[in-house]
Amino acid sequence: MASLLCEICGNEFDPGQGRCPYCQASCGSGRMSAVGPFHRVINLERGMPLVQQALDRLEMAIVEANSQGAKVLTLIHGYGSSGRGGAIKAAVQRQLHLLFLQGRIKEIVYSEEFKGRSKRGRHLLRRFPFLAGHRDLNRANPGITLVIL
Repeated sequence: MASLLCEICGNEFDPGQGRCPYCQASCGSGRMSAVGPFHRVINLERGMPLVQQALDRLEMAIVEANSQGAKVLTLIHGYGSSGRGGAIKAAVQRQLHLLFLQGRIKEIVYSEEFKGRSKRGRHLLRRFPFLAGHRDLNRANPGITLVIL
């Protein structure tokens, strides 16, 4: 059964609850989206963590997603309040590169590459059709990175 994803705080919850139990956003606000069993959205910047806390959250999310059979993670790491990129984004992308080299993740898809008209984007959409409804498809949102497990 699909759960709802709160676009305010990034947490998943059961659709029957009516509002997010974490931030209390209403389901009727249009700020919720369905998340299927193969896709997880992980908000690494929720609560303004320190870089190491965000990296720990990333590690836990990958372990949990693998154990649940998820295929794609959307990581929300933010872009930094300066608009030039943030410490969490840089650290997460370095860690993802290391995890790729270790064989723990299959692919890293940076937001700039997540376009339905690019060769890589078309390939991703063929492999994972559920990504066609992704809110950041074709937006080049510098605050996210997709991970293929």
